Amino acid sequence: MSQICPHCNYARKSSDTTPDWQCPACEKAYAKGGNSLPPAGFRQYGAAAEPRPGGAGKWLLLLLVLGVAFWFGRPLFEQRTAQAAAAVAASQPEVLLYATDWCGYCKASREFFSANGIRYIEHDIEKSSVALAEHKKLGGNGVPLIVVGGEVVNGYNEAALRQLLGPWIKG
Repeated sequence: MSQICPHCNYARKSSDTTPDWQCPACEKAYAKGGNSLPPAGFRQYGAAAEPRPGGAGKWLLLLLVLGVAFWFGRPLFEQRTAQAAAAVAASQPEVLLYATDWCGYCKASREFFSANGIRYIEHDIEKSSVALAEHKKLGGNGVPLIVVGGEVVNGYNEAALRQLLGPWIKG
């Protein structure tokens, strides 16, 4: 007697090794008259299995919602970041640099401030008698003389500047 699968119409051969209750071609379980049924708890997996709820659609929807939230939330995040940076920059102590045009350490100080986003006011002690008087009053005997808040740094001392300006250094 020929055994034919009711799902795919495959004619079972004597050389097929699958159980009597399973079609060798589509692997679906079927009950034929007088044959054994699939074992209890049998689950069918693969292409022939019944579809499971949820699938990829909910994940695609979730990704879409996250993408839209990121896209429209980005300007708000950037605005908060800019406001926080402005608040930190606004609270930066006053930085004064007493320098000359020809001094290499003065140039290094300028480059340090520029590279790290530090705002400073420069006074050339050779071009301004007021700047020279303030330089002498602060105990300066060379250049550069850097004043951060109320702290005086004689010469170019990057470690001291990093310690005094730590929260405002961007680099």
